[in-house]
Amino acid sequence: MTLAVAVTGGIGAGKSAALEAFARRGVPTLSADEVVHRLIEEDAEVRAELEARFGTTERVRIAEIVFADPEELAWLEGLLHPRVRREEEAWLERVDGDVAVTEIPLLFETGGEGRFDAVVVITAPGPVRAARSEVARDDARSRRLLPDDEKAARADFAYVNDGTLEQLDAFVGEVLDRLRQR
Repeated sequence: MTLAVAVTGGIGAGKSAALEAFARRGVPTLSADEVVHRLIEEDAEVRAELEARFGTTERVRIAEIVFADPEELAWLEGLLHPRVRREEEAWLERVDGDVAVTEIPLLFETGGEGRFDAVVVITAPGPVRAARSEVARDDARSRRLLPDDEKAARADFAYVNDGTLEQLDAFVGEVLDRLRQR
């Protein structure tokens, strides 16, 4: 049976870099953000819903709309989250391996942690995150996200990613070793 692992954390913390580190070790990986991007670009039903609601399917324009209006954000999440979850569940059923890792930015905020055997939280100090990310807004405040310390307390594994990629890679290796010993 495949051990299902979620990686989560804030914008610019290094979730994607951690996911890539798992992939370099031969672990099957899936990014919820990539699924969302594909749905917006390729799913005819999603595109039609977005056009009807926002008059566009351009992600940048949609982001401007939804981050300025919590009701619009809730509508968008209601459209996308169930589809992403179905794709994630189907992917996990097809995975061949002892461990599979899914990157889910809003894992705790959507109550999704119960679907996984283990959760890895990647955090980073604010200035480090700001330097890594093009996102100018205070993401946590605008989207009512859980603070990093609360995410870390709820995780099976947590890492403050304020060092090198090699250090993050070593952390991922240690996590994988511990997961495989379960």
